[in-house]
Amino acid sequence: MMRGKDPLTSATVREGQTFRGQGLLLRHANLVRLPHTIFALPFALVGVVLASYIAPITPNDVIWVVVAFTTARFAAMGFNRIVDREIDARNPRTRSREIPSGTMGVREASVAVAIASVVFFVAAWQLNMLCLILSPLALTWVLFYSYTKRFTRWSHLVLGVGLSIAPVGGYLAITGHWSDPWWMLIALAIAVATWVGGFDILYALQDVSFDRENGLYSVPVSFGEANALGIARILHFVTVAALAVGGLGAGAGILYYAGVVVAGLLLLYEHSLVKPNDFSRLDAAFFTMNGVISIVFLGFVFAERLLR
Repeated sequence: MMRGKDPLTSATVREGQTFRGQGLLLRHANLVRLPHTIFALPFALVGVVLASYIAPITPNDVIWVVVAFTTARFAAMGFNRIVDREIDARNPRTRSREIPSGTMGVREASVAVAIASVVFFVAAWQLNMLCLILSPLALTWVLFYSYTKRFTRWSHLVLGVGLSIAPVGGYLAITGHWSDPWWMLIALAIAVATWVGGFDILYALQDVSFDRENGLYSVPVSFGEANALGIARILHFVTVAALAVGGLGAGAGILYYAGVVVAGLLLLYEHSLVKPNDFSRLDAAFFTMNGVISIVFLGFVFAERLLR
C-alpha cells in the first residue's frame, strides 16, 4: 500500500485500496483507485446477462463492455483528481494522493484522462451505434460530477446516476435497443444510483469537519451525521426494492430474487458497521462490503442464467 507523510502532523497517512510502488502503471492505477472498479462493473455485467435472454453474446461483446466501463471510470476518476487537486492538498486524509503529493503531474494525469476517454469512445463504437451516440452524454455526466460538491449537497446522487449507467449500458451494448418493458432498465438504474449514493454518503462522513471548514457541500454537512446515516438507509431500502422491480421486468426467477435478498442482508450488515459516533469501521463498510454486494448479486444473476 502507498504511504505518505502528513507534513502537519508527521503522521503516516494512507488511503485504502492503493498499491505499493512507484512504477508508471501503479501510479495510474492508484490515481483512479483501480480496485474500486469492482463496485459497479458487476452491475454492467448484470445488464449483459439480462440482455442475453433476448440477444446473443460474443466474448468480444463482454470484453468491450468491460473496456468501456473501465475507461469511462478511469477518465472520471482521473478528471476528479485533477479538478480536486487543491482541495485534496488541504485535506489530511487525501494529501498523499498522487497529484498533491507530487507523485504525478497535472499534465501526465490529463494525458491519461484524454487517452481513457478516446478508448471509451472506441469501445462504444465497437459495441453498436446506439452506444456510440450515447457515449458523449455518459462521459459528460461522470465528468460533471467532479464539480458538484461545490454547489449541491446531493453530489452523492449525481455520482450514483453516473454509475447507474452501468447496467443500462451493459444491456444496450448487447441488444442495441431499450428494454421491454421500458421500466426494467429504469428500475435497475435507480437501484444502482441509490446504492452508490447511499454508500457515498457513508464515505463522506470521514470529511464532515473538513468540508464545513472549506465550504463544500454534502448530505452529512447539511443534515448532520445521524440524519445522513438515516438518508443512506432510506436510499439502500430503495436499492433493494428497485432490484426486485427490475427482476419483475426481466422475468427473473428464484435465484435472482435470492440475490436481491442476500444483497439486502449485506446492506444491513454494512450499516451495522457505521454508527453516528463511531466511524472506525467505515473502511470495511465502504471498500469491502460494497465490492462483495455487487459481485454476489452478479453471481446469483449469472447462476440463474446458466440454469435457463
